[in-house]
Amino acid sequence: MIIQALILPILVCFALVNISLVLLGYWVVKHKLVWLSWLMLLVSIALVYLTAIDTHPILKMLVIIATTFTAMKVVAVTESYKTKKLTLQFKPWFVFATGWAGMRAEPFETLGQQPLPNAWQMIRFGISRVIAGGVIIILAHQVVLLPLNNRVMYILVTALLLVGLSLILHFGLLSISAGTWRLKGANTYYLFKQPVKAMSLTEFWGKRWNMAFSEMTSVAIFRPLRTSVGAGGALMIAFIFSGLLHELALSLPVNSGYGLPTLYFIIQGILVLVEKLLISRKGFLKDPVIARLWTLFWVIAPMPLLFHEQFIKQIVWPLVGLRLQ
Repeated sequence: MIIQALILPILVCFALVNISLVLLGYWVVKHKLVWLSWLMLLVSIALVYLTAIDTHPILKMLVIIATTFTAMKVVAVTESYKTKKLTLQFKPWFVFATGWAGMRAEPFETLGQQPLPNAWQMIRFGISRVIAGGVIIILAHQVVLLPLNNRVMYILVTALLLVGLSLILHFGLLSISAGTWRLKGANTYYLFKQPVKAMSLTEFWGKRWNMAFSEMTSVAIFRPLRTSVGAGGALMIAFIFSGLLHELALSLPVNSGYGLPTLYFIIQGILVLVEKLLISRKGFLKDPVIARLWTLFWVIAPMPLLFHEQFIKQIVWPLVGLRLQ
């Protein structure tokens, strides 16, 4: 009862903030008020954080992430429609804002029309990834029982958990969501598109990994700033902004690791710029094996900065019922 009494005000605040974002957000989009969309982002995150400040890191993380995504949809869609006529009706907007993880509202302009092809294929793909992710998490529970060195145990189990959770959420549930909305006529798509096939960091971040973030930073940051600060400057600001959003999700809930996720994305941004310079040289990244090794190495090697130790200890392990000794 005590736990319920503590959680209820948080959930009420979370629901009211997000409903307000959706309802007011459509008006903001309709009137092309970009500045107000950014203000709504800041205020909404502050409200849910202050309400959940003393609760468990997992709940704190979930309400912050969900609210940030809803608010960023208002920003991204306002930016996207500011130079063109708004053809998105309120019902498709509401469905998009509350039921889809992507940042482009245009696919929902066809909501309610004929089902689109490949919907069931996407749903089956998603189900298979949820199962695979679940198996990997079960394996992690077994690995914990082995007589391994603490550090080896931490690295091995954490790697399994991150892969398993990613399969369940990123490749599983989001693919099921995409297929389900295609059955309803919305032109939704995979948000994670075979990232291991990326032949460069540019391709990995821009076309294969987390299209929601790619769309968000492209529409809200890169395009508006490209003319004033140049493509390179806009790209770096977009990566820094992505880092700041990850701070909200990975550092703020555990009150630790501040700056590390941002540093990870600064490194990625610098590497993308370096890659663009080197890729023009004859032979660089032409070999597909070398290209994939280059990409995967630079994505994975600095990853402890992104998924820092306190995030792993306070959120990832407890999320699947494990405790780090």
